[in-house]
Order: sequence, then C-alpha cells, then structure tokens
Amino acid sequence: MPSPSTILLNGKSQSVTPGELLIEAINRSGTALPQVCYHSQLGPIQTCDTCIVEIDGKLVRACGTTAAEGMKVATESARADAAQREAFDRILGNHLLYCTVCDNNNGNCTVHNTTAQLKVEHQSIPFRNKPYEKDMSNPFYRYDPDQCILCGRCVEACQNVQVNETLTIGWEMEHPRVLWDGGAPIGESSCVSCGHCVTVCPCNALMEKPMLAKAGYFTGLPAPALEHMIDVVKGIEPEVGYGAILQLSEIESRMRESHIKKTKTVCTYCGVGCSFDIWTEESANARHILKVEPAHGAANGISTCIKGKFGWEYVNSGDRLTKPLIREGDRFREATWDEALTLVASKFSEIKAAHGPDALAFISSSKCTNEESYLMQKLARAVIGTNNMDNCSRYCQAPATTGLFRTVGYGGDSGSISDIEQAGLVLIIGSNTAESHPVLATRVKRSHKLKGQKLIVADLREHEMARRADVFLHPRPGTDLLWLSAITRYILDSGLAKTEFLKQWVNGIDAYWKSLEPFTLEFASERSGIPVETLTQVAHMIAEADGVCILWAMGVTQHSMGSDTSTAISNLLLATGNYMRPGTGAYPLRGHNNVQGASDHGAMPNYYTGYQKVEDEEVRVKFEKAWGVKLPPKPGLDNHQMIDAIHEGKLKSLYIFGEEMSLVDSNANHVASALAKLDFMVTQDIFFSDTCRYADVILPASPSLEKDGTFTSTERRIQRLYQVFEPLGDSRPDWKIIQEIANRLGANWNYSHPSEIYDEIAPLTPLMAGVTYERLEGYKTLQWPVAADGSDQPLLYTKEFKFPDGKAKFYPLEWNEPTDQPNDEYDLHLNNGRLLEHFHEGNMTYRTKGIREKTPCTFVEVSPALAVERSIETGAWVELISRYGKVRVQALITDRVHGKELYMPMNSMNLASSDASNDEAVNRLTSSHTDTVTHTPAYKETSVQMRVLPQVGATPPGPLPKTNSRFGHPTPQAGVEVERKWKRADYRIPGGEPVDQLVQIKTRTE
Repeated sequence: MPSPSTILLNGKSQSVTPGELLIEAINRSGTALPQVCYHSQLGPIQTCDTCIVEIDGKLVRACGTTAAEGMKVATESARADAAQREAFDRILGNHLLYCTVCDNNNGNCTVHNTTAQLKVEHQSIPFRNKPYEKDMSNPFYRYDPDQCILCGRCVEACQNVQVNETLTIGWEMEHPRVLWDGGAPIGESSCVSCGHCVTVCPCNALMEKPMLAKAGYFTGLPAPALEHMIDVVKGIEPEVGYGAILQLSEIESRMRESHIKKTKTVCTYCGVGCSFDIWTEESANARHILKVEPAHGAANGISTCIKGKFGWEYVNSGDRLTKPLIREGDRFREATWDEALTLVASKFSEIKAAHGPDALAFISSSKCTNEESYLMQKLARAVIGTNNMDNCSRYCQAPATTGLFRTVGYGGDSGSISDIEQAGLVLIIGSNTAESHPVLATRVKRSHKLKGQKLIVADLREHEMARRADVFLHPRPGTDLLWLSAITRYILDSGLAKTEFLKQWVNGIDAYWKSLEPFTLEFASERSGIPVETLTQVAHMIAEADGVCILWAMGVTQHSMGSDTSTAISNLLLATGNYMRPGTGAYPLRGHNNVQGASDHGAMPNYYTGYQKVEDEEVRVKFEKAWGVKLPPKPGLDNHQMIDAIHEGKLKSLYIFGEEMSLVDSNANHVASALAKLDFMVTQDIFFSDTCRYADVILPASPSLEKDGTFTSTERRIQRLYQVFEPLGDSRPDWKIIQEIANRLGANWNYSHPSEIYDEIAPLTPLMAGVTYERLEGYKTLQWPVAADGSDQPLLYTKEFKFPDGKAKFYPLEWNEPTDQPNDEYDLHLNNGRLLEHFHEGNMTYRTKGIREKTPCTFVEVSPALAVERSIETGAWVELISRYGKVRVQALITDRVHGKELYMPMNSMNLASSDASNDEAVNRLTSSHTDTVTHTPAYKETSVQMRVLPQVGATPPGPLPKTNSRFGHPTPQAGVEVERKWKRADYRIPGGEPVDQLVQIKTRTE
C-alpha cells in the first residue's frame, strides 16, 4: 500500500490517503466546511461551490480536488470565506427559506444547516420564483422547482448510482430545473420510483408524499394559512435575520422528535438485504409510515427500490388478519387465541397418535425471521418427532445450493455485492436482475457504465440488463447447461484454463474433462441456437477477464436440470480460477428476503441448522442433548413430496406459515386439490391468502415491522431488524405463536425475546457460532461462517474450500432434454418471473396504492412477430392453455420477448377483481415436473397454446397504464455534467471577482 501523505490544514498537519478527495480529508479532521452538493456516496458533483478552499493562494473546490503531499489548505481565509458565502447566497436565491413551517424541518436539511453553520443572517440575492408548477404526478413523491437549488445530487444518484438515467438538469434553459426524460411529467417518465433522488435531496425540493402535511406541527395547516405563515417568516427576516428564525425552527424540529420515531429495519422483499431507518408517527387511533431513509446499510447505502422505499402500506392495510379464525363448514368465524391454539394442539396430538408423527408436516416462511424458522423446525423435530420440514427455497434456490455443495462446499454466495462491483466481467444467466434484485443490479450497471466492467447476459427476454450487455445470449429454453459446458470444454482444450489454480486447488479434473467430450461448440450451438462464433467470443472474454462473477437466479434453477446447470456454472468458475480472490465467484441471487436464512436455520427435511445432516449420528446426538428429546434419524418430506403424500393418503396435516403455497407451488390445480384433502390444516399469515381458503385454523401473524429478529441476505449477511409498531389487533409475531403451540403440546419453551432463541442457535451451529445480538447491534452485520470470536468471512474460500482436503471438486455432468416441450398442439413456450413493481404473487405490493396504479394486474408478453401472426393487439384477451390448466389474461405486445416465447409475471392478486379464485395465476399452467435432485419445480419448462378471445375488456393501451416506467424514454448522460453550468453566461466561480464580498447585509436597526 502507498504510504500516507501529509497536508497542512489551517496550519495543522493532517494525514491523507493517496487518491483521497480533499473534502474527505477535511471532514475526517473534524474541520467545519460548508458542502451542499457533496455527498460521500455520490462523490464530487461540483455544482454548489460552497466547499471552496484556498490552496497556495488559489481558490479550488475541495470536493473536486485530490489531496496531495505538502498542500497548504485554508478553509477559513478571508478569500475562502467570501467565496463560500457568495456560493451559498446564490443557492438561497433558488430556495425559499421558511424552515419553521417546512415539512422537511427534521434536523437533516443541508440548506438549513449550512445557513446556521455560516451564521447567515440575510441574503443579498433575492429569491425568485421559477415559472414551473409543482410536479405531483408520481404517486410517491413530489418535485417543487421553487425549492430546488440545482445541486444535482438527484441527477447524480439517478444517472450514476441507480443508473436508471431518467433525471438531468436543463442547464441551457433560461430558468434551469431538474428534468425527467428531458421534460416529461414524473408520472409519465421512465422513473422507476426507486427513491434515490428523494433520499439525497438536501432540502425540501423532493419530498415523500406521506411526509407532506404530516411531519411537523404546522405543516398540516390548510394551504392558504400555511402560505400566510411563510409570508410572515419572510416578512420579518429583514428585521430579525435568519438566526432568530432558525432558532424557532430548531425548537420545532426538536419537538418533532417526540412524535416521529426512527427505527432501523431490514427490507422484507428480495434477498439483497437493504436496511434503512423507517420514520413513523402514531396517534391514539392511527399509525403512519412517513418515510424510509436509507444511509448506512451495508448492502445498499443510499439505495432502495420502489418496494423497499414505498411499498409498506400493507402493514396498515384494513384487511390484515387480526383475530384467529376457525372453519365452520364453508365459513370462518372469529375465535379467541386460547380456543384456536387448543384446537391446533388437540388435532396435532390426535393425528400423531392415530397415524404417527410423519403424518404431519411443517413449512416455514422465507419472509420471516431466522429465529422463527428455527423454532418451526424445532417444533417439527423435537415436539412432533418428524423431519417433514421445508421452506420455499425448494421452489427457487435449492438447485443453486446443490451445485455449490457439489463443487466448492458452501451453499451460499462466495463473496459480497462489493465483489460483484469489483469484477472485470459479470455474467448474468436467467436473472432479470434490474427488476428482481434492483439495488444489486445498480451496482452492476454502475460498474459497467463508469468502471469499464464487461457484461454478458444470457436470458430468454431482452430485459434491461440484456439491453445494457456487451454480449446478449438468447439460448433456446432449457439449454444453458449445454453452452456453459461447451465453453468450459473450449477453455480447457484451448489452454485458456488457469492450470496453476487447478493443480493447487481442484480435484477431479481428468474425469471431468473426459465427461465434457459430448459438449462441443458445434453441438451446443445446434441445440441452443447460439452461434459458435459467439460462444467462442464469450469463452475468451471469460478466460481473459480480470475477475469473473456469475450471477444466476430462477431462469437457471427452475428447470429439470437446475442443479446440474448450477453445477456447470461453478465448474466454469473453477476452470478459469475465479474463486478465492476479490471480484470473483458464484452468486445465486436469493429471491425472498430470508430464503437464505430459512435454510441456514434448519427449515429443511435433511438438515439441522448450518446444514448439519439429520442422518449424522454425532450431530443428532448433539441436538438431542440440547433439546432433551430423541430425534428422528431419516430425512423427511420436502414440500413437493408433501403434496404427493397428501394425494397418497399418507400425510394428514399441514402447518404452514408465511407461504402462499396454493399459488406459488407449481401445477397449482394439483396442489389445491391436495390441500383440500387434508384432515387438518393450519395457516399463519398476515392476510387471508389464497392458501387460507383450505385451512381449518387461521392464525393472525405480524409482519417484520411488528417484531424483532434477524434476516440473512443473499450475500450471507446476517442483520437485525427492530420492532417499529406493536402488533395490529390481536395478531402476534410468528415466534410467539409457534412457542404457544409447542408448549400446548408438552414443550417447556420460555423464550421472551428472539435474542434468547439465537443464544440457543449459535452454540449448536458452527456456521453461526459467533453470532450474537450485541455483534449485530444497529447497522453492524456478520457474514457467515462466523467463528466463536465473532470474526466472519465476507469472502469465502480465502484459504481453502469446504472439503476435508481443502480442495474444490469438478463435478461431471450429462445432458438431458427439458420436460414439457412444445409440440404441434402446445406450440408456445411460456416463461414466467417477477416484475419490478410487485413481489411474487403480490399479497403485499398490491396493497400499496401507488404500486397498484403503476402495475394493476398481470398480463402475458407477446412478441411483435407472434402478434402479427395471430392478429393480436395490446389489450386483447387471450386464453393460455397448458397440459395442466388454463388462465385468461390480457396481452402486451413487446420486443422484450422473441418469436414463439411468451412471458407471464408471477403477480396474480388483482384486488380490483371480484374473482376470488385468482384464475390468472401463472402456476395454474405449470407442471409437476421437477429438478431431479432437489425436486424444485420446473416452472420454466411450460408449453401452452394460445386462443384469442372475443373482445370483452380493455382496449389499448392495455394492461399497463402509460404511467408505467417501461413506456418512458431515459436520457443517459455522464452524471450532472456540471461543465454545462460553468458555460452559462451568468456563471462565474465565487471569489474570483473583486465584487465578491462576505454576505452579511446590515439590518435597519443596526
């Protein structure tokens, strides 16, 4: 590492890191320096000029200057001070300062705080209204041009952090302003409502709508009264100065702290693991979520997506389950907790006594906490006596875990999101990353745009990441194993493999190389449809890249060869030496917020916590001693096998919490008929889901904002979430409900807080031995494996692989044809997956009004070519018929899909529909075929026929309104492009002219 340098800062020595921005060194020293546009997570923007300092007699912007040995820096010289004040005076000319009655008067307004820091009493440049109206067209936030100081933070965040490239500043306009798609209303632009712009705005120009008229004591006043109060504030300013006004403002701001609560939580949607503070306000009869404020999250920093930033209305939804329900015939009636729990315990006991413990089964939630999954599997094993235990990783990520277990030993990401950012090349396979894992996708888009990272995408759809890619591969459905194995063989045959790495770290190369004989480039090209030249190009790009990360998701795992294709990915990484160093590795992107954690904590039929096998007698004895019971020695049923066991009459009872099994499992009609056959079924959820229709008892649970616990993200990152609200009505956290049931069945559990549950987990689980709530306090995180001393491993395999000899393994593979292939009758391939706006079936996201407005229902994407062939227009109703079911849905014509390939999103809960059977759910069409190793359903191997229906509903624009972001037109550019501002005739750098003076106008009374 280069040696630290030293600068002279206001006459005192200050060490600096080579390449460090001067402003960072100044901030680190504790020296006060105004800085309005600078944000540490955005980097230098250089629009505000308030951070001007004097270096060796010259005025420079500290945010745009690199610290260098021997610099003599003055932040408080007369020239620097004058320049800073002149710059800030210009800002106040763009901003109507009325802090006392401002919605954003929360102690974190940069404009307010800089006014106080510089002790500004008056401004010499008068405020001038801009000739623009407030833009209220986005459902989640508004833009007020009159309050906008043109700092460009929002533009930098949109262009170079989120990289949606929607926002710009019209520097050449007579009255510059922030523009969406060059001048469209926000609500009709390409804005994806990620919230980056609102988060980084240094004042009240961009505000979350729930904050408006709710945050402060005066802000809820009628508009005319509020305007009069603003007039009063501005009227007295010439006499009293800003100091007195700011004092009142700060008093009011501190008063707000008594009723605005800020609580750290972890996002409850995808597996990226974003964390943030959630601002809430409660009264006697209502509770409000004011805003989500990201800043310190290890995975996301300032980043969020539409769901994490704005998708929380479901927590206060009027249709939350708040009381236990018991079936009586075809109806449910409300019951007391005592009655419901007594019935559950008695029925479980009866079934166990009559048919044995294996007549019962349990399914844990991948959206609930680690502690709750642990208790669920403990209930199954230690209280009931069965290993019939699973979670929804069976539906998505089990094949990826298997592929990694086979080759490198751990079933998790081999590094962190930061490693993906560092990679020289990223290969994305079967993942619509920008919509399914938006914040992680921003890191790839940023590195690709700004750092020269290469991007290869293989997918059936030409989604955003595919369009950004340097190379886009469009293989035929189900053929990823072929082309992956073929380029691996080509790399080995051509001497492009990392031979020294293979000799030192990988076993089985000879047997594996021989197994690749059938996988020629020509055979792979013939079957996959990818030209040999393209496969060769990709092989060389991977072999020559300085670090390769491969990202994959359900487009790989939800196939009959999901485990084998995941294995092929890891084989390729081993052949090219892309493990054991930063910027490399395998990254299966976990779909749910805690699907990694549910499996890590034993909610599986064959593993206890930390992937300790139930057949291992030594492990089993350890758990028996800890739990004081005898445990079953053989693996139980997974959730796919459970359905078959119900149909066979072997499984009589099912207890499922936080899982929409009837819509999420494949071949939904087959699943529903099984659930209807159960003798006794218990569901535990926050809403009356489709699955609840089959239950005998429904228990009202609490969402993440109503409990404490931990989640584990896709990068193996364990994080704490803190309770924000008390449980709504009579609902309860899942861990409390599970404990009650266990105790009524004879257990003697006495957990009073989830931390006590983890205190039990850690000593039993080498993978999480050092995890404690104290080590996870606040925003602290740990990435497993965590040693007993608390040290963790953000990067796996730095010293060895997780096998007895410390070496990885090549795993030979064979090619098998996909199931359920198209034929003359079922001539179309149907793909399925997520949308940006909705999460899975939509039980939570449909309950956020703004999201529902953006994407009100599901649809099927049809290619332009197929639309011409079948005479289909956007908005037409079609019937899709598979070998297993049928749905009626509207068509959306788009070039995202090609030829005879269709795409249908998973979201299926149209609250505007009176059709309670949810017939538009895509899994009415999918089969019962599975991955041969893990039984993960082959959702992506579905063939259908399509029948165009007579016009009975909407006409163009069809299922998506014009306000959906996909119809916008982004305006990519290199950030704020401040040079365009500097070229304006009315711009000069502050402090550069003799007229520049300290901005302190005398009042009349002085």
